[in-house]
Amino acid sequence: MNGDQLYIGIMSGTSLDGVDVVLVDFAGDQPKLRATALLPYPAALRAELAAISQPGDNEIERLGLLEADLADVYATAVETLLKNSGHQPEQIQAIGCHGQTIRHRPNGRQPFSYQIGDMHRLAMLTGIRVIGDFRRKDIAFGGQGAPLVPAFHQAIFATSDKGRCILNIGGIANITLLLPHQQLLGFDTGPGNCLMDNWVELQQGKTYDADGAFAASGNLQPELLAQLFSDPYFGQTGPKSTGREYFQLNWLQTHLSGRNYQPADVQRTLCQFSAGTMALAISKYAVSEVFVCGGGAKNRQLLADLRQLLPQCRISTTDELGVDADYVEAMAFAWLAMAYDLRIPGNVPAVTGARQALVLGQEFLPY
Repeated sequence: MNGDQLYIGIMSGTSLDGVDVVLVDFAGDQPKLRATALLPYPAALRAELAAISQPGDNEIERLGLLEADLADVYATAVETLLKNSGHQPEQIQAIGCHGQTIRHRPNGRQPFSYQIGDMHRLAMLTGIRVIGDFRRKDIAFGGQGAPLVPAFHQAIFATSDKGRCILNIGGIANITLLLPHQQLLGFDTGPGNCLMDNWVELQQGKTYDADGAFAASGNLQPELLAQLFSDPYFGQTGPKSTGREYFQLNWLQTHLSGRNYQPADVQRTLCQFSAGTMALAISKYAVSEVFVCGGGAKNRQLLADLRQLLPQCRISTTDELGVDADYVEAMAFAWLAMAYDLRIPGNVPAVTGARQALVLGQEFLPY
């Protein structure tokens, strides 16, 4: 490629904390992160997104409004990014936008995964071509539609001589297994931050447990931990994926029913539970190093639990590999937009379960 090959990636994940937006240059051998921006969701929008992720009244009307509201937030994030970086819309090849997942049902009678955010409106507001709707084609070909980041992880993090795991901890956690001389593997391990976020919000009105401080103040409850691990999801093998609409407050309260735990003890146990589900998955493979990305990379107690549960692994963050842990997933959707343009498959059949490798995405034009 000659000159800059600039793509924007937009990611709003299962933590519902806001929008990560990145400007990535794919002109060289390795992608270069040129600029970043983070736009937290307004409280009212975050509450609406949490509500629409569960069955409720008047859903179609609420959904229509949220589609437009999300496009407006995404467009503002793009405007901020371009202003900060000094670039103009005409310099950008495309925006890769994931949208906001409100339902992920890969195993039902008719499997589906539904992300919202009006991509036509986003293209119109920014004046930039948008590539979106990345998951449904994989599902149409028999896949789970998730996780989609492993192909990007392989492109930038693969090594020939070490068993490496990229662990993305958002609301839901997923792993990419980069094993020498073996096919690429990956799947959702289960809850990342979502249950801890839900519980600390219920108890303290905070949207997340900063540094894992609330968890660190409590005592582990082994009986509760065993009860949480009894969910059938953790006995399944990949390909598999899940969502925060499954691992949410009602799921937790079912396990708490009839028990009287101190709130901090519940948070401590949830932290150990999230770390334990990740460690359970990783320990089945010949992995010597784990690189963490996503919001969970900032949770000190969670990382301490991971190190205790995986003593055979060196655990760090993707910052050590030259990629900011906060923005790996947004970069992945910039990469998927670039892959769409170059007709590069964006899914990995061994990861998602699809019948074949596929170019993912749909184009939305600004004119």
